[in-house]
Amino acid sequence: MRTQREDERKRKSGGLPGAALGLAAAIALSSVLASACSRGGRPADDYDPLAHARETAGQVGNPEASVPPMCYTKTGGASNPCYVCHTAAHGPNTLADWRLQEEYSFSHAALDNHWKNLFEGRAERAANISDEEILRYVREDNSTPLRAALTAKKGYEGYVPDLDLARGFDDEGFAQDDSGWRAVRYKPFLGSFWPTNGSTDDVFIRLPEPFRKTAGGEASRAVYKLNLALLEAAIASDPDAPGGTIDREVEPVDETLAGHDLDGDGAMSSAVTHIRKLPPTYAGGASSVRIERGLYPRGVEFLHSVRYLDPDAPGMMAARMKELRYSRKVLLLDRWAILRAYEKAQDEKDEGRVPVYAGSATSGLRNAFGWQLQGFIEDAQGRLRLQTDEEHRFCMGCHSGLGVTVDQTFAFARKVPGKDGWRPEDVRGIPDVPQLGQAEPETLTYFQRVGAGDELRQNEEILARFFPGGALDEAEVRRAAPGGDKDLSHLILPSRERALLLDKAYRVLVETQSFTLGRDALAAPAVNVHASIDNGSTELGRAGRIHRDGKLRLDWSAAASR
Repeated sequence: MRTQREDERKRKSGGLPGAALGLAAAIALSSVLASACSRGGRPADDYDPLAHARETAGQVGNPEASVPPMCYTKTGGASNPCYVCHTAAHGPNTLADWRLQEEYSFSHAALDNHWKNLFEGRAERAANISDEEILRYVREDNSTPLRAALTAKKGYEGYVPDLDLARGFDDEGFAQDDSGWRAVRYKPFLGSFWPTNGSTDDVFIRLPEPFRKTAGGEASRAVYKLNLALLEAAIASDPDAPGGTIDREVEPVDETLAGHDLDGDGAMSSAVTHIRKLPPTYAGGASSVRIERGLYPRGVEFLHSVRYLDPDAPGMMAARMKELRYSRKVLLLDRWAILRAYEKAQDEKDEGRVPVYAGSATSGLRNAFGWQLQGFIEDAQGRLRLQTDEEHRFCMGCHSGLGVTVDQTFAFARKVPGKDGWRPEDVRGIPDVPQLGQAEPETLTYFQRVGAGDELRQNEEILARFFPGGALDEAEVRRAAPGGDKDLSHLILPSRERALLLDKAYRVLVETQSFTLGRDALAAPAVNVHASIDNGSTELGRAGRIHRDGKLRLDWSAAASR
């Protein structure tokens, strides 16, 4: 394998510079290189991103692939990462699943840990990859070829990526390709989702066309911005707070287009920056669509890329994608139907039945809450391919009935308030604010409750940085809180050495194409994880370490006052 990589490197003419590149510039440059490879060395006509999914259609070896690896964590009666997902009911999410912190409650099919890659060491094989080689690899664009290949596929019924990342975004975060996508800047979710644990990611949102037009059917950015601000207030604000007590900072929007006094100052303005009173409906062409607090309207779309780490790029966001994930809300459930969906899911769990999802890999899987999900992942050559039926199930668990989610989603509820939250993801400058209803900074709370920087307590760099001698250095962590001299990047961005090691370890995993056995970027075998489970106590209850206050939404008030 090493010889193949060296030959490939010699065939290519040069590489990307080692200095920091803007994401759009890196993508544009790597697109040129990818095109050159297609014309010269690497054949383009053998690339069929749908082939593997079609060949494996209907094959599911692990019916409980929706149970993620972190659920097999050994708590030792002291470490509780479970609280971040399993918590008390909040808003329209009526699932109070905090008891899963107390006891393991797996179906028969999930008692054996199917994520065997957790126990594989990749450090030796990763050492055969040079820093130069992995940097060249992560700086290549593999999303543009996917777009081209799927656009040419006749009869394909799934999502064709329609965001041209090479063209970039304007200063308001809107895609320059006029696709309607808008970049969302948000505080990453806890643990596995932090860059220090293997990946960067970014998120883009798009509302249906009526939300982007006036009542007369004309395209209007002002209307689109207003509707996105209304959605932001409906999703990111406390859904349990009385209607007149929310106060969400938004980008300047024209409340006259809504015909409603949004900031409650008794006057109508073309540039309000706070929403304290939500109108009954959205604006413009979507004026017939009711605003539901804590719920998205039908037709909303999300695009989510999971990327390698580039230590020289802003926020370490590499050009190369590990995965590209797409979701669309295709059905709108009323409150009764949502409640019934949660009840049905709980009944199935109590009866030990494995989850069943409508759809297929080529069309996407649909959950019980009206969301259709579809994903792409790297093939052995690093090209993005459609995930198989079983690989798609991996995505469904976290987006189909967790106590912490907001309408089965994560990122948008954690958006940075106002204008600063409408641009490509970059953790630099984001303070470590608390979760809604908590007093302490979110990351500090996680470190205190978990005793580490990840669920498996595997991140040695975090332990060395913030747990010197085995004790948490709270003062050092608080430097990233509002008012401190640091920001979130101080806590969750890895060192250059660790970033490259994690990139290499994942590249080795990609070559094996064993994603059905796990896709975590681990260089060393996991230790604090069960190979099999006996249902029963996690020992956390006896130790008094159960927490019911975990929330996705954040309290940005301290950051605002700063």
